[in-house]
Amino acid sequence: YYFIDCYVRITFLGTGTSAGVPVIACDCTTCQSTDSRDRRWRPSIQLTFDDGMVVLVDASPDLRAQALRFGLTRVDTILLTHSHADHVLGLDDVRIFNFRQKSSIPCLGNAHSLAQVRKMFGYVFDPETPRGGGLPQLTLATVVGPFCVGREIVIPVPLMHGTLPVFGFRVGKFAYLTDCNTIPDDSWILLEDLDVLVLDALRHKPHPTHFTLDEAVSVARRIGARRTLFTHMTHDLPHRATCETLPEDMALAYDGLTLDVAGASLEHLLLSAVKAIS
Repeated sequence: YYFIDCYVRITFLGTGTSAGVPVIACDCTTCQSTDSRDRRWRPSIQLTFDDGMVVLVDASPDLRAQALRFGLTRVDTILLTHSHADHVLGLDDVRIFNFRQKSSIPCLGNAHSLAQVRKMFGYVFDPETPRGGGLPQLTLATVVGPFCVGREIVIPVPLMHGTLPVFGFRVGKFAYLTDCNTIPDDSWILLEDLDVLVLDALRHKPHPTHFTLDEAVSVARRIGARRTLFTHMTHDLPHRATCETLPEDMALAYDGLTLDVAGASLEHLLLSAVKAIS
């Protein structure tokens, strides 16, 4: 028996909050910092699978700038963690990828998120909307369990963002959990044996819908990933000074950070199962 080696390349397109960093009209030390890691666009990541498939997790209002800066030239699938403005307002920019790829793009999320997208982007789904300026072509699909994107298996991880049910996503040895302050009991098992965990860590001060940095460190210790990176940070967390206070296996992510993690293709899992029972 043999195993198919596969990987996922993660690119952080944005690691900030809904306000971004620097914050408009703010003269704090972080917002005035010359460290490029303190410049945070709204939250999103790009997943590139080794079969060439490109997945966008959330479409932030900064999508156009992110695509230009980090070389995002195609999008095969969009995964939505939830439907808050800082995670979906970039969906109109998807029309450029539609034009280049000459196809609609699947957009997956929970039922609530997709219903909100239909409301927020009503013009996209209204057949009476004039087509002159171009419209994003999105094929909405409700996620109810694990699914495949190309050869890779994606596992939705139910989370709570205050009182709002949202999704994190796991691919192979990688999990992305942004915008959350509670991990339901049934979701912990989905986060075992991770090489890389990305986790919400808003600021030091308590918040009703986000983990604080201390809370995130505690959750990360319980999950026990080999490496944890924090995201969705406000200007209250300067990159260098904050990282100096964190455990050795934890750090703040930053826009443009790229890393490779072991994936889990369908063939890989099937072959692993065959070996296990032989």
